[in-house]
Amino acid sequence: MGIGKEKFGTMKTGEDIYLFTLENKNGMKAKITNFGAAVVALWVPDKNGELADVVLGFDKAEDYFSNPSFMGVTIGPNANRVGGAAFTLNGKEYHLSVNDGVNNLHSDMDGGYHKGLWTAEEAGDSLKLTIEGKDGALGFPGNKKVTMIYTLTDNNELKLKYHATSDRETLLNLTNHTYFNLAGHDSGSIEGQFLRLYASHFTPVLPGAIPTGEIEPVAGTPLDFTKMKEIGREIGTDYEQLKLVKGYDHNFVIDGADGTMRQAAEAEDVKSGRRMKVFTNLPGVQFYAGNCIDEQIGKGGVCYTIRTGFCLETHYFPDNIHHPNFPQAVFGPGKDYEAETIYQFV
Repeated sequence: MGIGKEKFGTMKTGEDIYLFTLENKNGMKAKITNFGAAVVALWVPDKNGELADVVLGFDKAEDYFSNPSFMGVTIGPNANRVGGAAFTLNGKEYHLSVNDGVNNLHSDMDGGYHKGLWTAEEAGDSLKLTIEGKDGALGFPGNKKVTMIYTLTDNNELKLKYHATSDRETLLNLTNHTYFNLAGHDSGSIEGQFLRLYASHFTPVLPGAIPTGEIEPVAGTPLDFTKMKEIGREIGTDYEQLKLVKGYDHNFVIDGADGTMRQAAEAEDVKSGRRMKVFTNLPGVQFYAGNCIDEQIGKGGVCYTIRTGFCLETHYFPDNIHHPNFPQAVFGPGKDYEAETIYQFV
């Protein structure tokens, strides 16, 4: 159908920021900005064919300059946390921004790829976004080039395809931080929506949400989403893992992950009948229930607050560089980063 393009705002340095619209034959629409490669809106039909925007976001680009909850953006070069905000690779120690207690979260609050202006171009019916990072930028080695392709298919799939290269070995662990509310972004709490995770194990955390390095079964715990369950059913349980992060904010180990596409999750809003399936070739998915969303004004003047959206962030496990038993997100010459995630609406 072609891709729509309109001005969305202006960088502080003067460059124009654009908003791109992808649309399929079913009337589903995805709106994406080249600032932070962010999903700004996603219009999805309900059981009666009525469309609603099911992702949290903002009406203008300038509101993404702050964006303390990382709404909709692409995170890189390294998503999630690095313990102690430092790591050793090939005998050399690298220091990152200390921005989450003593740890590093999402690479850098101001300099991460979620705050960058990506180069955008149409690639058929897809939107191709590219950003580069210099050797040593944000503390990470290697001159990096990252490409992300958004595609909206006629099967109501929003496909995210990543490719990244580096001329030195480095950490590359990209993810998308879209918050979903399947009843509509303006519908309040997501605690009554249902979730299934195709993950019988998770990586428990210490204070600061840093993994212990263990991989434990979810069976018998409130983290068991191996069958459809209301998100809010056990979120307030007196369970240490939930208390540490004020609810769900854990990495789940996708069953059978082997680098091929597998189903990672399924979510549903019963009233609207919207159901979302998540597929990926990555080994983990971070389920975040929006426990720490700061009260803020989003699209259409809507007030977003705690648990008004949830994230399903596909990725390599957090802090994998410090845990050799985890799949490693180290890439460089001869080993490009390749990943794909699909959000399918049925």
